[in-house]
Amino acid sequence: MIAYYSDLRYKEVIDVHTGFRLGYVCDAEFDDKEGRIVSLVTPGRVKFFGLLGREDDYVLPWTAIVRIGTDIILVDVQETCARRKRPRRSLF
Repeated sequence: MIAYYSDLRYKEVIDVHTGFRLGYVCDAEFDDKEGRIVSLVTPGRVKFFGLLGREDDYVLPWTAIVRIGTDIILVDVQETCARRKRPRRSLF
């Protein structure tokens, strides 16, 4: 099966143990030296209808991925997965 990164963006990420929906893939981290994907990033939930910003993003290591299906990505997230704020990108 050949898959493109653009296909990953339309797949919902779900935790296998709890059934919690983590959202859709918004970014990926690549290792330049080895040429592979290190982790997938899903955005945090919005706070108060988006007026108060977002929670920190979920950073899911590639080793946590159990299965990539046609519609969803199943992950095995331990009690706490790494979360971090997304750095702001400059336009120039």
